[in-house]
Parts: sequence; structure tokens; C-alpha cells
Amino acid sequence: MPDIKHFNPDIVLDDAIQVFWRQGLPTTGIQALVTATGVSRSSLYATFGSKDGLYAAALDRYIAQHSTPAFAALSSASSGLTAIEEFFGGLIEVRCSGPVAGWGCMVTNAYAGPECGDPGIRTLLEEHHTTLEAAMRTALATAHGLGQLPPDSDLDASAAVLATLAYGVNLRSRAGADAQALTDTVHAALAPLRAHPSPQEHLPQ
Repeated sequence: MPDIKHFNPDIVLDDAIQVFWRQGLPTTGIQALVTATGVSRSSLYATFGSKDGLYAAALDRYIAQHSTPAFAALSSASSGLTAIEEFFGGLIEVRCSGPVAGWGCMVTNAYAGPECGDPGIRTLLEEHHTTLEAAMRTALATAHGLGQLPPDSDLDASAAVLATLAYGVNLRSRAGADAQALTDTVHAALAPLRAHPSPQEHLPQ
């Protein structure tokens, strides 16, 4: 196996992500990581310190690869509620179809596991949540500016609800919920946020 000087840590992390994402930290043995990465146990420990250190680095890379681009796209979109719908649509598609279907989200899985008790992991999770909620808040502000929301909408509370809904989608998909059921749930959650015509707008002319 390659020694510490002859492997690319980023490639190792990509391989480790696949194992940790699918299996979680507690049930992943070091031998599974050695097999997946093709790097010796001693080299993994020399580079990342421990299995927990490798997990923390893999989680950080997962967030950078998967979460950060999605949140940035949501924040920069100009379509308001449509962007939020597209965010959830993309989330559901990844969670319910393709090569990682049924794996859930590595971040959400970490919240549900004992690794959440580690201070370093908790910091990563809280930063992830703050960024997710801020992206939802920005998209809702855009929606409000477009007249898609009632004038008195509480954007902070709505952003918190939608961020929590994203975690719920991740957990339910891991438990086997199908895409249509998750889509229906998202639509039901978004419906009360939408601006509705006043009664006067429905009066006969």
C-alpha cells in the first residue's frame, strides 16, 4: 500500500466519504477504510490522527462538495419560491434515486449519531445549519420582494421551518420514503407561505 508521502489526501477523503456516508462513524471499522482507500492503517493515522479525525475531515469535505454549492445556488437565485422548490426537488432526487439513494445525508446522519457529541463535529454541523438557514432566508426575502409571500411573513421563522424540513427529507428518505411522498410533504409545507389573493380579488367585476 502507498505510504503517507505517496497518496493524495483529497482522493482518500473522497473514498472515505463513501464509506462513512453509507455506514456512519460508529459502524465503520478502520479495515473498511483501509480497503476503500487503498492506504495503510499507519498512513491514515499519520495523516488524519485517528478514525475520528478522518471522519471529521471527510465530513468537512462532504459539506464543501455537496452542501455549500447547493446553498450558494439557493442564495443567489432570483426566482424566490421557485428556487426553494428546485432546491427540495434536487434534494429528493439525490436521496431517492441514483447511486447514493437511501444513504440519507452525511450531515443529517451525523446529527442522529453519537458523533454529534464531539465538539469539532458539532461545530461543523452548526455552521452547516447556519448556512442552510441563511440560504433559505435569502431565498424567502427574494420571494417576498417578488410578491410571492404575504406582506407580513415572518421570514426568519419560515427559514427555520424550511431548514428543519430539509433534515426531515433526508431522514425520511433514509428510512425508505418514496420521492412522491416527500414531494407532497414539501408542497404542503410551502403552501401556507404563499401569498393568496384577497377576497376582493375574487369578486365579480
